[in-house]
Formats: sequence, C-alpha cells, structure tokens
Amino acid sequence: MFGTNLRHLARNYPSISELSRQLGINRTQFNRYVSGESFPRPDVLDRICNFFDVDARILLEPVEVIGHQGQILNGPFLADFLGHGIRQLNPEMFPSGFYRFTRRSFVNSDKFIIGLAYVFRASGQAATFIKGYEAKDAMRYQGLPDSARAREFRGVLTCHEDGVAFVISRRNAMTYSFNYLARVGSMENNFWLGYVARTVRDGSGERVTRMVYEHLGHDMGRALATARSAGFADEDALLPYHRHLLRPDMPFR
Repeated sequence: MFGTNLRHLARNYPSISELSRQLGINRTQFNRYVSGESFPRPDVLDRICNFFDVDARILLEPVEVIGHQGQILNGPFLADFLGHGIRQLNPEMFPSGFYRFTRRSFVNSDKFIIGLAYVFRASGQAATFIKGYEAKDAMRYQGLPDSARAREFRGVLTCHEDGVAFVISRRNAMTYSFNYLARVGSMENNFWLGYVARTVRDGSGERVTRMVYEHLGHDMGRALATARSAGFADEDALLPYHRHLLRPDMPFR
C-alpha cells in the first residue's frame, strides 16, 4: 500500500530524481519504497508525510481516502466560500513551478528582499500550494533562528476575479502574511504584481508593500541562480523590470 501511495503522490513531479533530492532520499532507495521492497524509517516517513501533506496512514490506507490538512478550507462548512476560490485556481491562471519574488523588506526599509518560492498542485487535492524559505539575513536581523526548518514557509493559493491570493506562514508561527497578485502584461506574460500584508499590530512599522513575482517555470538553472542571490538587496541590485514594477520612490496606496 505504501509503495502504491508513494507512486500516486509522485505523479505530479516530472523528475523522480529531483523529487528524491527534495525529499532527501537516495533515488535507489526511493525506487525500493515504490516497489514495496522496503519501508522508510520513522524520520524518513515523517519527512515524506510533511512534504506531501499527508499522515502516516499512507502505510495502510489508499491516499485517495486519507483526509488532508487542507480539507478545512475545502470542507463542507467553507467549501462554497473559501473553498470555491481554491478549487477554481488552474495552471493557466497561475502556473506551477519556481518563482522569483522581490519586495521591500518589512524589518529594514532601506533594503529589498529577493526570494525563491515553489508553487505546486498536490496529488489528490483540488488545491494549489506554495513553499519557500525566508531570507537568512531577515531572520538574523530579527534575532530569529536561521535554520532551514525555522525559515521554511508554506501557504495555500486561491483564485480571485482578477488575480490570485495566498496566505503564508512559517512552521508553528502565530503570524501570517496575505499576498495578492495580478498578471502584468509583458512580452513573456510571466510577471505578477501586487502586494503583501503582514499580520502585526499597528505601530509595528510597515505592514503592506508592493511585491513582484516572476515565473521561472521548472528551469533549475534560473532557480539556483535566484537562490544564490536570495536575501537582502539594495535597490540598485534589483533586476531592472522588478525595480520598474515596484516603483520604490512611489508610496504604496
């Protein structure tokens, strides 16, 4: 059952080698799981479950009947309210893949944040998710841990009449950010412009700022280059079109 479920969960990933790398599992070992020749250790099983947003019942039950964490928004009480937008978001509106994003820093207004995020459709769910990592510089600036686990953020996307919105949070955090984006008319049609708002009390500095998302697709070269440049950046270090869309000299309205 576990091998069947893992094969089902992996269907949305075109490269098993890349999926194995993201899971931190040797490709040969991954194939042994899929074929049913072996079962993962508890720590590896936990990593697999967290990645695919399922629980340990994948050892025993078909993944199609296992309740996912996202069922709250798509459940019977909210299905026609918040769940409707989640179900309506399709890849033509906001494609899966890597995104480079740029915005002004909330914690240091003299700097901008360059980051990398990954958008994907989860197997067996009518939902689109986003994940990524906060910049180490920003975490250190706030005196927060800068380990990968502490910096990771995840969120769920929903469709709007003229764009896309998503809510993001770090693991076990009690604060969130609300993001709204609308597609920008450009040659490659791969830019989105909007804003991000953080949930902090009044008087805690800037709470809303413009944000640009650029779709990189599944180009690992561009994704890795973005990852290497992620963190605090001065205005003159921003990509020209990102800087043009952000309009740093114009206050956000």
